[in-house]
Amino acid sequence: MLSFNCSCGSPILFDDMQCGSCRAEIGYDPVARNLGPAEPGARFCAHRHAAAACNWLLAPGEPDGMCLSCRTTRTIPDLDRPRNAERLLKLENAKRHVLFNVQAVNLPIVPRSEEPQNGLAFDFMESLEGGPRVMTGHASGVITINVAEADDDYRERNRQSLLEPYRTVLGHLRHELGHYYWNVIVWGGPWLEAFRTHFGDERADYGMALRRHYSNGPPADWKLRFISSYAASHPWEDWAETFAHYMHLRSTLETIASYKLDTTAVPLKLTPFGAEGLYRREPEAAGVAFLGWINAWRVLTTVLNEAARSMGQPDTYPFALTPAVVTKLHFVHCAIHGDRAAHTPAPPPSLQVPPAMAD
Repeated sequence: MLSFNCSCGSPILFDDMQCGSCRAEIGYDPVARNLGPAEPGARFCAHRHAAAACNWLLAPGEPDGMCLSCRTTRTIPDLDRPRNAERLLKLENAKRHVLFNVQAVNLPIVPRSEEPQNGLAFDFMESLEGGPRVMTGHASGVITINVAEADDDYRERNRQSLLEPYRTVLGHLRHELGHYYWNVIVWGGPWLEAFRTHFGDERADYGMALRRHYSNGPPADWKLRFISSYAASHPWEDWAETFAHYMHLRSTLETIASYKLDTTAVPLKLTPFGAEGLYRREPEAAGVAFLGWINAWRVLTTVLNEAARSMGQPDTYPFALTPAVVTKLHFVHCAIHGDRAAHTPAPPPSLQVPPAMAD
């Protein structure tokens, strides 16, 4: 998330409806990708005062009604039932953050109502007694989220039972969007054969792969080759997990850079990842820039994890990057950006790892 300020100079946050200082009405412009006081004549999303509490604006030419983010929501739970209004607010807030990140990498966001074949839709559904169990997942452009995932206690029980180090609403959304964008970016296109080389053949029986994973667990060496144990279950899950972590990495580093935090003086020695970890040899500047972000991430997450431990909290990022994982992250980066990957910007000076910090 980026740092935003009101016209009065006070900081405003991405979910804000009003400036805390001057009380100006705040809105997010999804075309300009800017958050600020609404200009005269600006039109707010119809869900601004609904349970979703949406602060997005309508783009010029859009009919009055719902904004781009809200139009991707196809199904919501019964808001008269206990906790569902609060759950929907948490889910919609997380979705707006994730779609903001998707916009940053120039991936298409087309609601399914406007493109029935390939558009994106979110179904936020509740498992009801006597009814079918709602499973979080993706199918043909529709992302289903069990609204109970918005409950901390439910999420923590599932995290522990599935032996997961991390489970958040934001993580679910990024993972399931990874499945959606695999269809958009990889399937049937020039990236497919390279995907099979680095992630495996997605034609392997998916149901059997998941049953094997939950029965036997991941392979013994999974930590060397995958970002998570679940990523080892099937090539589709490897891609979705890697895509989600790419978005975690990119979003967090952009936040740190936007707030001008400087990590260059961190007293940490590390062996930086080199060009051998790239999916392919990019033009030298692009490869160095990508690795610069990766190495900055390693420094930052070490500090964040230590800070979390100082508060008695779980690690902020309980995962480890390996050369094989960095190669897959670079593949995701290149697949998302296409020709633009050759122009990857270097990290800002405040995030660059000085040579003196490396062994």
